[in-house]
Amino acid sequence: MSASAYERVRAAREKNRPTSLDYIGALFGTFLECHGDRRFADDPAIVGGIAELQGRPVTVIAIEKGHTTKEHLYRNFGAPNPEGYRKALRLMGQAEKFHRPVICFVDTSGAFCGIGAEERGQGQAIAESMSTMMGLQVPVLSIVIGEGGSGGALALCVADQVWMLENAIYSVISPEGCASILWRDAEKAAEAAECLKLTADSALEFGLIEEVIPEFQGNHEQTCALLQQKISAWLHQSQSLHCGQYAQRRFNRFRKIGTDFVQNAK
Repeated sequence: MSASAYERVRAAREKNRPTSLDYIGALFGTFLECHGDRRFADDPAIVGGIAELQGRPVTVIAIEKGHTTKEHLYRNFGAPNPEGYRKALRLMGQAEKFHRPVICFVDTSGAFCGIGAEERGQGQAIAESMSTMMGLQVPVLSIVIGEGGSGGALALCVADQVWMLENAIYSVISPEGCASILWRDAEKAAEAAECLKLTADSALEFGLIEEVIPEFQGNHEQTCALLQQKISAWLHQSQSLHCGQYAQRRFNRFRKIGTDFVQNAK
């Protein structure tokens, strides 16, 4: 029997669920982390740098929540500030300059909505990230490994392909937030989760993503082995394109989202 939407939400938020750094450590031979946005500060909620996958250099950008309470506080519970997205922008530009593919790992309930973040241009930082990703002349892959919440997640999901782990979620708002707005009752979160269609299966059905990655009942090593195989295959396929074709392919992907589903519904 398949899990309900809210059961998927709880699985995506599971305390012991592998985070981005766990996947980076398992998938890549080496990882050299880069820090700072060269404008304000370094945001630990976004980790980025240069990695090596089977002998090929790639740029990795990831949202990190941490595991322990101390790590949660340090990483701001995976809620990036504007400087985090601007650090990602800097790394994207670097990747394009040196012709490195970009691989993003997304796990956030949303971008940080504090006063300081708004004062430093949170909305603009997210918009610039999306705009820059759309025009990058290198391959871009985004993988939602846990929560994919609102614009905080979308800022790193303007990719050639978007994949989701089996128990990941991808939504414009949390079920609790949705229930509070629609019914003024956060206790109806399970009902809201069903309405939001936020599971990986629903995202695949609507054409929002290209792949659902099995999690093998929590076997992290087996999941990583499959993920590494799929990423390598995707990189090999992407090599056949000319630089100018990457942005056009990405543009076409987003232009057609929803059209196939609407036509089939008719």
